[in-house]
Amino acid sequence: MRESLVLLPPPQVLVATEQQLTLAPGWIELECDQPSLLLPVIERLQATLHAAAGVDWALVAGGLEPQPHGLRITVRPGTLANQQGYRLEIDAAAIRLLAATPAGAFYGCQTLMQLIEQCGATLPGLEIEDWPAFPDRGVMLDVSRDKVPTLATLELIIDELARWKFNQVQLYTEHTFAYRQHPEVWADASPLTGADVLALDAFCRARFIELVPNQNTFGHLRRWLIHPRYRQLAECPDGCDTGDPVWGVFEEPFSLAPTNPASLQLVQSMFDELLPHFTARRVNVGCDETIELGLGYSRAAVAERGRGRVYLDFLLAIYRDLKRRGRSMQFWGDIIMEHPELVGDLPRDVLALEWGYEAEHPFAQHGAAFAAAGVPFYVCPGTSSWNSVAGRTHNALANLANAAANGLRHGARGVLITDWGDNGHWQPWPVSYLGLAWGAVWAWRGAADGLDVRDLLNTVVLRDSTSVLGAALYDLGAVDQIFGAPQHNATWLFRTLQSAPALVRSFPALSLERLRAADDYLQAVLERLPHARPQRADAALISAELTWAGRMLQHACRRGTWILSDDAALLPALRSEITELIAEHERIWLARNRPGGLRDSAARLHTLLHDYEV
Repeated sequence: MRESLVLLPPPQVLVATEQQLTLAPGWIELECDQPSLLLPVIERLQATLHAAAGVDWALVAGGLEPQPHGLRITVRPGTLANQQGYRLEIDAAAIRLLAATPAGAFYGCQTLMQLIEQCGATLPGLEIEDWPAFPDRGVMLDVSRDKVPTLATLELIIDELARWKFNQVQLYTEHTFAYRQHPEVWADASPLTGADVLALDAFCRARFIELVPNQNTFGHLRRWLIHPRYRQLAECPDGCDTGDPVWGVFEEPFSLAPTNPASLQLVQSMFDELLPHFTARRVNVGCDETIELGLGYSRAAVAERGRGRVYLDFLLAIYRDLKRRGRSMQFWGDIIMEHPELVGDLPRDVLALEWGYEAEHPFAQHGAAFAAAGVPFYVCPGTSSWNSVAGRTHNALANLANAAANGLRHGARGVLITDWGDNGHWQPWPVSYLGLAWGAVWAWRGAADGLDVRDLLNTVVLRDSTSVLGAALYDLGAVDQIFGAPQHNATWLFRTLQSAPALVRSFPALSLERLRAADDYLQAVLERLPHARPQRADAALISAELTWAGRMLQHACRRGTWILSDDAALLPALRSEITELIAEHERIWLARNRPGGLRDSAARLHTLLHDYEV
């Protein structure tokens, strides 16, 4: 077998044989009760055969006798123990794919296509037995802060996720769905329309992906509550001092007041419009980080019943409304985990989303608590892309492994990998590939022994035969290691970009020596990028995106040097550099995303320019 064969995700069992198959003109024979379900993936398989192996195989359906020089796909209920599993065999005569369900056959076709792409017209003889570690394998994309991808971008992403055997996608929404009853909320956001969602839902179903509606319904509603029509529904209409050292002072409202009956009515009006566009019966209602709870409108209720009980009562009101609609509820589990005595009061047909984005997050402890209470849950790690510009490589790999390993240990029903856009969504899309690729391995295989994420990136994701691009992506996200102790939920260079100079001077990790070392390190990575040869339609864009990310981090080094040295002679170069970076930020943003949100994101870059005009 070819030594460099890399599959994403790797099969559970792969046995090489001494045989090989030279592809020649032949047939794809499909034996399945619902053959039309597999038509889209077979058409893609046919295109792969033509492009990578130079052969054209026609499709026929039915139970004819197996023919040589072709592929026989058999979908027969009860033949395999796992409903999403498959068996793939390649010998000198033909290829055989067996599955118990169309979904299993779909996943087998994904593996076969990767084999053909890497091996061309001569396939190695092998026997694969494969099945997922987790039945649900999802990705959540933040489309509210601040990027709303174009429909073409979302379809590209969904196609890639399907290739890596994910079967659930969520689009995190605060204000970026075009609610007809609430036009002022999304007026400047370039939102997803109902027609967009219907198209995406059908696109996902053709790839055996469930598009789950995701609308926050408690906290994170500033984009609603700042408008006069909704301000009276806020817990703290004029903001508040949270008393929390991380959250600090809110200048504007953030959360709904759960004890105001009109708050539930607003949530119900969201559901009235949003949910009919989705086939999925599950709904993620958010309800995380309700920081203001008890500091305003609900102060008396919290004093009487306790913060956790007031939170849970509103959550259960949302749950009952969804149950009446024939839907089931997912919710972020952070607030209920602050009140473990209430976990047992959750209905057993909800699904808790146990999230945490640091390498050492207590997935074991929290997963055990949900399991002990009989509450179904997912583990929800992240790509570590946000608050970084170019990622946090080491944290991402450890966070994803921690989540999946402890999810398996405590019976999690799935993995939901999150990709957030905090503080301007500065990271370009390719930065998320490292976390998604590694997450795909853990979600499907449940282990990553002997694997190198750079090989997965180069061979399957970026398709770069030079092996430059995957290593560069890895290394850009590792630059913060130079600064020693990691920064929570961010990198030191990102904080240097987004913090006032007075605060940057207090960062213990920064020194002129470390900033120079990081600048030199980044320059070495950027000098490698032109040597990459990714075989993708968006290869030039990916190169531009990663170059911008590297240059932004270099700018952070130079900004930090100016702040620590107080050398005004550095200001002209900083002004010139950030002006170019602002223009390039807009160009690469609009290549994949709608214009809504760009102004807010770019305003954070213009703050840097303002700093340099002293």
